Amino acid sequence: MSKTLRGLRGATTAAANTGQAILDATAELLRGLQEANGFQPEDVESAIFTSSPDLTAEYPARAARLLGWSDVPLLGAAEVAVPDGVPRCIRVLLHFYTAKQQRELKHMYLRDAAKLRPDRKK
Repeated sequence: MSKTLRGLRGATTAAANTGQAILDATAELLRGLQEANGFQPEDVESAIFTSSPDLTAEYPARAARLLGWSDVPLLGAAEVAVPDGVPRCIRVLLHFYTAKQQRELKHMYLRDAAKLRPDRKK
C-alpha cells in the first residue's frame, strides 16, 4: 500500500507553566494523535510545535523526544500574544506518511484548546 505525506494538527493546554505540566500535556496530545491516526514515530517526517507566550518553562518538543521520537526533526516556536488567545496553549503540526486520505485524519484539540476548533474536539 502506497503512503503519502499528510499534515495533521493538534492542540492542548498545559495546567500550569511548569516543565512537567507542559511535557504531560504535550505527551497526552502526541499519544492521542498517534493512536487515533495509527502512525509510528518512523512515519513522522517533521513536527512543528508552537506555544503561547505564557509557556516558558519547557520546550513542548522535548515530550516527543521522551516518547522515543529520536529521529524526527522537531521545531519549536513561540506564538504572538493576541487578544483572546488561549492561555497555556501548545499546538503541533505533524507531517507524516500514511495510506489514509486527508479527510480520514483525526485532528485533535484537547482541554481548553477545544475552543480553537469546536468542530474537531475529542
